[in-house]
Amino acid sequence: MFLCILFGANTVAVKISLTGLGVFTTAGLRFGIAAVVISLWATCTGKPLALTRRQARQLAPLAVIFFFQLTLFNFGQSMTMASHGALISNVLPFVVMILAHFYIPGDNITLQKVVGLVLGFAGVAMLFLESVVMTGGPLQGDMLIFLAVLVWACNAVYVKKIIGGFHPLQITLYPMAMAVPVFLLCGYFFDDKMIKSLDAPVVEALLYQALVTASFGFVAWNTLISKYGATALHSFVFIMPVSGVSLGVVMLGEPVTGHLVTAIILVTVGLIVTNGRVAGRPGKDSGAVV
Repeated sequence: MFLCILFGANTVAVKISLTGLGVFTTAGLRFGIAAVVISLWATCTGKPLALTRRQARQLAPLAVIFFFQLTLFNFGQSMTMASHGALISNVLPFVVMILAHFYIPGDNITLQKVVGLVLGFAGVAMLFLESVVMTGGPLQGDMLIFLAVLVWACNAVYVKKIIGGFHPLQITLYPMAMAVPVFLLCGYFFDDKMIKSLDAPVVEALLYQALVTASFGFVAWNTLISKYGATALHSFVFIMPVSGVSLGVVMLGEPVTGHLVTAIILVTVGLIVTNGRVAGRPGKDSGAVV
C-alpha cells in the first residue's frame, strides 16, 4: 500500500518539476540520476548487469519506446492537471490487457476483465468530458497522456514477450540509460530553457521522481514481487489513482469536480474488478517491472 501511494504521487512530482525544468530536461535528469543509483545498487549487491549482443538488440527498441512514452507523458502533464495524469496513467492495465489478449499466448480476456475494462475507460471518458468544457490546453494534455499510455502498453507487452531472457534489473536500467543522452540532447535544442528556475520544490520533486519512484520504488516493488508474487501486489494498484488525485488536490490546489469524483470511482472500481481473483480460480502470477 505504501509503495502504491508513492507511485500515485509521482504525477504531482512531475507537475511540480515541470514548473522549473524543460520537458526533455526533466526526463533526462530524472532517469540519469535513477540509472546511476540503480547501477550502484546492482554493483553493491552483485546483481547481473552484463548483456549479450542479442540482449542489447532486444533492449534497443525498448529505449526508443521509453523515450516517446516519457516525452508524450511529460508534455501532456505540463498541459493538464496532476489528478488527470494520475487517473489516465492508471488505464495502463486495461490497455495492456487488450494487447496481451492478441499478442501473449494464454493471456485471454475474461468477462470479469471486460467489466473492469468498461469501467476504467468510462472513467477516462468522464475526464475528457470535463476537459471539453475547459480551454483547449487540458483536453490536449489529457489526449497526450492517453497516447503515452498506449505507447507504454506496447512497451509492457514487448517486455512480457522477452523478459524470460533477462533479469528485471536489466529490463529497467538499460532502456532508461540509453534514453538519457537523447533526452538531454533534445532538452538542449528543443526546451525553451533547460532550467527555468531551480528552487527547493523543483529540486525536491525531481529527486522524488529519481530516488523514490524510479530507484527505491523499482527495487522495493520487484523485491516484493519475488517474495509474494505479482498477483498479490497488483491487488493494491487501485490505490495509485486515489493517491495521485488526492495529493493533486491537497498539494496543488486542483479543483474537485463531479466529473473527477465519478472518474476516480470508475477507474478504481475497474482496477479492483480487473485485478480481483475469480472465485475458485487461483490467481496467475507474472513478473512486472515498475
